[in-house]
Amino acid sequence: MQEILYYIVIGAVPVLLAITLHEAAHGLVADKLGDPTARKLGRITLNPIKHIDPQGTIIIPLVMIVMSKMLLGQLMAFGWAKPVPVDPRHFKQPLLDMALVALAGPVSNFLMASLWALFISLSVAVVSDRALLDHLIFMGEIGIFINVLLLVLNLLPIPPLDGGRVVAGLLPKELALVYLRIEPFGMWILLALLFTGLLGQVMWPLILTFQSLVTKLFIF
Repeated sequence: MQEILYYIVIGAVPVLLAITLHEAAHGLVADKLGDPTARKLGRITLNPIKHIDPQGTIIIPLVMIVMSKMLLGQLMAFGWAKPVPVDPRHFKQPLLDMALVALAGPVSNFLMASLWALFISLSVAVVSDRALLDHLIFMGEIGIFINVLLLVLNLLPIPPLDGGRVVAGLLPKELALVYLRIEPFGMWILLALLFTGLLGQVMWPLILTFQSLVTKLFIF
């Protein structure tokens, strides 16, 4: 149990920052493109409380962490934040603008992963206490991993994930509308890929590639 609590305490800040910036980025870009919905609801903020879904951000991940450690001997978790509402009727080019709004989330995660890599470099440079440094490095590694994970996951071309929105924005309108019809089944498709192992086969090479890129660029 002590190990579980350690992972929760160390990982809480990177996880909350990752989902907060991801959702706030959606709202900010939507606002810049003409949709004030997120701003009026107070969602363009770095306050994580505004973006937390009680079940998806807290309860389910905590239960999965405890159960996976007890039953499998390793930590596994799955969760989600409260989606930022976007009204495409405010956009001049709804499909293209929705694609830009969607892309903002993964871009924010890449930037945050880069900042966590710089955090590790800075910690190594200024922290002399070895025990404290180990904790800070581990927090930075979690920050890089969770942001790269969100980046790769959300770029999968499956509506309602961000990647699905991006693909729809690049397609001709008629094809985009047909493509978006799979959105009600998107999460079921994702779960099927997860349980068949195909999701991991697709994501892990991309995760490792982005992790390597970030660490080579920003860890000195």
